[in-house]
Amino acid sequence: MVIKVENLVKVYETGSISLAALKGVNLEINEGEFVAIMGSSGSGKSTLMNILGCLDRATSGTYLLEGADIASLDDDSLAEIRSKKIGFVFQSFNLLPKMDALGNVELPLIYDKVSLEERTRRATEALKRVGLEDRMRHKPPELSGGQKQRVAIARALINKPTIILADEPTGNLDTVSGDEIMEIFQELNNEGVTIVMVTHEPEIAACTKRNIVFKDGNIISDKPVEDRTIIGGQQHVYD
Repeated sequence: MVIKVENLVKVYETGSISLAALKGVNLEINEGEFVAIMGSSGSGKSTLMNILGCLDRATSGTYLLEGADIASLDDDSLAEIRSKKIGFVFQSFNLLPKMDALGNVELPLIYDKVSLEERTRRATEALKRVGLEDRMRHKPPELSGGQKQRVAIARALINKPTIILADEPTGNLDTVSGDEIMEIFQELNNEGVTIVMVTHEPEIAACTKRNIVFKDGNIISDKPVEDRTIIGGQQHVYD
C-alpha cells in the first residue's frame, strides 16, 4: 500500500473563524492505482492533495506514505520525501522560462548534487520517454502548452518517484493536448507508476481507473471506472 489515510482532519483558523476543510477522511491507495479526485471548489480535494504531497500537515488523523507516519517527520525529512518519493505535475507547469527543457528537467538532480553527466543522461532519457527528444533545447516560451506539460511530467519522473500527484494537469490545455497528456499518464500507469490526479473534468476522470468524489470535506463516492476511456486505444475497456 502506498497511501493510507485514517480520520484525517484539516482545520484552517482565520482569526476567530475555523474552517474544516477535511472532516475525518479515510482513504487507501495501493501501488499501481490511477485515481482521479473530483469535487467542486472548496470540497477538500486540493487540501487533501497538499497533505498527500507533504506540502501541508493535517490538524489530526494519520497519514502513512509507504508505511511512514508523515506527522512524525521533521521539515528536512518531508523535503527529502518530496524530492525522492513524490513527483508533482501542476496545471500551470511551473517551469523556469529562461531555462531550456533539458535544464528544467534536470533541476531536481541539481538540488541533489548529481553530476552534470548523470543529470544530462537521466533528463534526456526522461524527455525521450514523453516524446520530446527534439525539443530538449527549447525554452518554455518556445513550446506549446502540451509540450510544457510533457516537460513537467519528465521532471516529475526524474527521481523515479513512488507516486505522481497531478493537480488539474490538463486544465490549461486544449482537447487534443489534454488527450496526449492523458495517454502519457496511462502509459506510465501501465508501467506500474501510481498516479493521483485532481480534475474537474469528467472526461479526464474517465481515463483513470478509480474516481473519488469530495463534498464539504468528506468523500461521498469512491468507485472503480467501469467504462474507461483508453486514449490512443480501442475506444473503451470494461474493467
